[in-house]
Amino acid sequence: MNTSAFDPGLPEGWPDEDALARLANEFFSARPGEQGGTQAAAAPLDWNSIPHDLNGDVPLGRSAPMPVGLPGEAELKALLDAIPHFPATQAAASTPAYYFLEHADKGRPAERQPAQQGLGSPFDAGAIRRDFPILEERVNGRQLVWLDNAATTQKPQAVIDRLKYFYEHENSNIHRAAHELAARATDAYESARDKVRAFLNAGSSKEIVFVRGATEAINLVAQSWGRQNIGKDDEIVISWLEHHANIVPWQQLATEKGAKLRVIPVDDRGQILADEYGKLLNSKTKLVSFTQVSNALGTITPAKQMIEAAHSAGAKVLLDGAQSVSHMAVSVQDLNPDWFVFSGHKVFGPTGIGVLYGKEALLNETQPWQGGGNMIQDVTFERSIYQPAPGRFEAGTGNIADAVGLGAAIDYVQSIGLDRIAEYEHQLLLYAERFLKDIPGLRLIGTAREKAGVISFVIAGYRTEDIGSALNREGIAVRSGHHCAQPILRRFGVESSVRPSLALYNTCADIDALIAALLRLTARRSQL
Repeated sequence: MNTSAFDPGLPEGWPDEDALARLANEFFSARPGEQGGTQAAAAPLDWNSIPHDLNGDVPLGRSAPMPVGLPGEAELKALLDAIPHFPATQAAASTPAYYFLEHADKGRPAERQPAQQGLGSPFDAGAIRRDFPILEERVNGRQLVWLDNAATTQKPQAVIDRLKYFYEHENSNIHRAAHELAARATDAYESARDKVRAFLNAGSSKEIVFVRGATEAINLVAQSWGRQNIGKDDEIVISWLEHHANIVPWQQLATEKGAKLRVIPVDDRGQILADEYGKLLNSKTKLVSFTQVSNALGTITPAKQMIEAAHSAGAKVLLDGAQSVSHMAVSVQDLNPDWFVFSGHKVFGPTGIGVLYGKEALLNETQPWQGGGNMIQDVTFERSIYQPAPGRFEAGTGNIADAVGLGAAIDYVQSIGLDRIAEYEHQLLLYAERFLKDIPGLRLIGTAREKAGVISFVIAGYRTEDIGSALNREGIAVRSGHHCAQPILRRFGVESSVRPSLALYNTCADIDALIAALLRLTARRSQL
């Protein structure tokens, strides 16, 4: 990808990029401000500052930064129509202005494609959005802008339809009945397990345990393997980046067993300090548990190298993938953790369903955490014989329908391609951070070199909950608070932050709406 230079490839008859920039700057600098008066002139447009696609040919999103007083669709069309031969007026009135700039091909609007395309076709977030019915919702009279994906992702119609079909045609308990609906439900449930196996590139579906979510998966490991293998003065290593779900269970276990909890520090950008991590590992280290992607900062940890180092010290490793599985491809055979956990609702699946991956031999060596039906081979009043994995960890009636819904979500994501999703979201993240830096008083929290689509910030003079409320009034959903990650926020001297987070259906227009709302908010304060 060529990021040092950009040729917009304007067709014959168009002005060169300098002329286009001058025209746009004249338009923006002359536009009256929304709160009265005239906005300051825009900074000169810089093509090289715009994130590009994989080939470096087309800007991702609009072709120029838009400063205070973002233009509406009609105004942008008027601007473009002033340029010779730009056929904006040929488009349907319902076509967003951004469509021209995201899909332009020598001045002609490109034809829209279905969302589920072949892997070689262009990534079309606009088409993908149409697969998510809730994105048509209106909040406070505005079109919903969903930027709270790190808390939960929205569900495509394919998942909604699969759940409906299950309850209409397959609903039954599983495994232990001879009738037709039990067979259908069992097939659907075990098919979902195998989809998860393939999704994680696990060696066997016997390594996939269905649980309520990543939190329950971590607690399962702590209360089963942990209680059986962690003793007095043993050490458990976690990082500053962890969600409370990957702190509290280990604190509880350490208190119960007399073990020690040790913490990997991070630098001022929110990145793991590898040398300090190495110093923590020793013969007493029995477990290392850390996140692949920080839910508060978006930091991507060097998971493979950290796992190798832990194994060299003789420790087991649990990798928290709650924030990674919707953003990047994961191979547990390549990463080689002993356990890997994630939640279905973070990857466009239903709530109340999640996954614990564990190496098969390790699972079978571990005594179950909960007892009941489905997890036993034989029971007498004297003793019980447990099922092999995964059944030994699935006591009682599980969340059958939502496991099937998770399988449908995995089908959906894989039909688009996680590598393509990762690249698109990375470019969208660059786009967002580029313009957020221009918000007066805004401080980004966590600026790691390797990040997924999570952004945290504070704005001087504003409470984070007030920013979240102001955005909500404009239909924009973000998370404001401590994100169940208080230690890492305190590492940066704050108690809470505003956290927009991205997914495959977000677009530059969503970012534009966020930037415009924040600019309006800060402009009101400056005028008081």
